[in-house]
Amino acid sequence: MTALTLSTAAAPGLRADAIVIGVAKGSAPRSQSLVVAPGAEAVDKAYDGSLAAVLETLGASGAEGEVTKLPAPSGFKAPLVVAVGLGAEPEKDSGYDGETLRKAAGAAARALAGTKKAAFALPLADAADAGAVGEGVLLGAYSFDAYKSAGKDAAKDKQAKNGKAPLAEAALLGGKPRDKVFKAALERAATVAEELNRARDLINTPPNDLNPESFAAVAQAAAKEHGIKVQVLDEKALTKGGYGGILGVGAGSAAGPRLVKLSYTSSKAKKSLAFVGKGITYDSGGISLKPAGHNETMKCDMAGAAAVFAAVVAAARLGLEVNVTGWLALAENMPSGSATRPGDVLRMYSGKTVEVLNTDAEGRLVLADALWAASQESPDAIIDVATLTGAMMLALGSRTYGIMANDDAFRAAVHEAAEEVGEPAWPMPLPEHLRKGMDSATADIANMGERMGGGLVAGLFLREFVGEGIAWAHLDIAGPAFNEGGPFGYTPKGGTGTAVRTLVRVAELAAAGDLG
Repeated sequence: MTALTLSTAAAPGLRADAIVIGVAKGSAPRSQSLVVAPGAEAVDKAYDGSLAAVLETLGASGAEGEVTKLPAPSGFKAPLVVAVGLGAEPEKDSGYDGETLRKAAGAAARALAGTKKAAFALPLADAADAGAVGEGVLLGAYSFDAYKSAGKDAAKDKQAKNGKAPLAEAALLGGKPRDKVFKAALERAATVAEELNRARDLINTPPNDLNPESFAAVAQAAAKEHGIKVQVLDEKALTKGGYGGILGVGAGSAAGPRLVKLSYTSSKAKKSLAFVGKGITYDSGGISLKPAGHNETMKCDMAGAAAVFAAVVAAARLGLEVNVTGWLALAENMPSGSATRPGDVLRMYSGKTVEVLNTDAEGRLVLADALWAASQESPDAIIDVATLTGAMMLALGSRTYGIMANDDAFRAAVHEAAEEVGEPAWPMPLPEHLRKGMDSATADIANMGERMGGGLVAGLFLREFVGEGIAWAHLDIAGPAFNEGGPFGYTPKGGTGTAVRTLVRVAELAAAGDLG
């Protein structure tokens, strides 16, 4: 991963391959003009104050994520200046927000693939800004090349991104290397980004190499490394325990299902959280087979479990004063002679029976067992994360996830945490009238209800398996979990690691007693 450092050096004398600066669209009355952002004063001075004019000549507009490269001025030890757009110039005295800096740093880091060292002279008003820039650099520099034919030699040379190595080192100018607050902000950024990138790696790994058993092995290795207790329930243990949902989904696959429990505890904890992740390592739809064109990216259907896994490890590495338990509900949903059929009835871990009307509505079945298991430990709150419904993508698009909950205040707190860390999310309702559509003449409940509002129906189904009196939120990350388009900001093509930062922030708030 890219090395991060804080530096008080001046841009002209710093030995680097590039100097990154920020530019923005000027505010009224000259709304079309380009302005150089704070942090780049020394660079602008070297251009005799005409840097903005030079960039405008090159076509720069200051638009968010726009990257413009130009030769460094005479006397600089770095040969290149990289100007990255910050969007609209903020109002007077308000400064640039963290997400703007995070996106700009990510865009610049992607553009600097193949570069050994870059100095980032972006606006740093405080330690939080330094953390945002650092996080953006590390997330933007991410690449996944393990399976490319040149990848073996490239990986040895730390190469990626069209044969170019990711940016090796980023020095944040204006940082305070001896300031404990700045150092802590950068260390936090590095930890969260490293674990988020671990989640991305898992999501991007092809399903012939990542199944429930191998995913569980990855979790066991990380748990051992970071002092996290781990328990893995295999088919025999799941059968003995009566986990009918997880077993029913995994029944059609040669790769057996698993339920992984990761437990991080702090001696100073006053609150406990449970994170539950959907981990369908490949989703064919089962007997209710997906149509052509809908299977190719279904390796990402374990993104919820990847996010939960990464968040628990991050909480342990950060030493947060809160107990966090992660539940990874892992199965492969395949059609075969042993697969669950539409019309079958499963007896869940909670004792409730579920009529399976559609085997492609499998995520809610594995989550139901894991939610009930988590509830038995009576945590203060439960959050589940899942690439659950196409309906949520229709409602919110590909970059925003939905939040449902059994408690309005808790839903608001989770939404606020998501927005704070730069993960677009939107609170969604759980309309009671939609529950009736899941009534079954055969079982206690069906796994399908009304077609309209399908994402909300799924949330109502999950609510049935949350213990009484426990605050619960459901994050449907079907849209932003996997980016099928081009990279943007610090978001790569492929697995994104969505929800990791939200979960970590929720854990931090719980540790501080500020979750509500």
